[in-house]
Amino acid sequence: MSGMSEIAQLAAKIFRKASGRDRFLVAVAGAPGSGKSTLAAQLVELLAEAPAALVPMDGFHFDNQVIERRGLLKRKGAPETFDFDGLKAMLMRLRTGGADVAVPVFDRTADLARASAAIVAANDRIVIVEGNYLLFDEAPWNTLTELFDCTIFLDVPRGVLAHRLVQRWLDHGLPEAEARERAFSNDMVNVERVVASRRQPDVEVEYKE
Repeated sequence: MSGMSEIAQLAAKIFRKASGRDRFLVAVAGAPGSGKSTLAAQLVELLAEAPAALVPMDGFHFDNQVIERRGLLKRKGAPETFDFDGLKAMLMRLRTGGADVAVPVFDRTADLARASAAIVAANDRIVIVEGNYLLFDEAPWNTLTELFDCTIFLDVPRGVLAHRLVQRWLDHGLPEAEARERAFSNDMVNVERVVASRRQPDVEVEYKE
């Protein structure tokens, strides 16, 4: 991830672009394991005076029962396992502004999305939305770009992503063989989809050691 000075510069750029706007939507996109959540949280903290709010796309995961009925449980995290229509409808509400908006949040411990778990307040001028597929250049996802005022993509080498994704499963208590199997049979497949089919962002953040 880039250093804090570069993230502060990015926050300052967003703040300037949002000047005079009642509502300014920012997309932070990238492959699984790229550090989207970390960057988005840092931006919200740096933009607290705006004020700013955070909306993770993961809150729009279908429930595991729905994913299983569709035969996609082993592909959880693929575009087809998200409620695209619900996400787009919420983004359109956020663009309109003028009222508090309840948003779902994904609970990783429980492995499910909690409805109305967070509120984007009417006076939250900048909304940072983070997720894998916000710049995905396949229908219907490619209709989301027009809803954002600024788009950011995190460019992280595949080797780094693979290491992080295996470690994520190890941190969940899986043995190494199973952690690697999950990372390479599903997570890295999603990585390839995100990287191979993405729209050009306004800002590209390159990985640095």
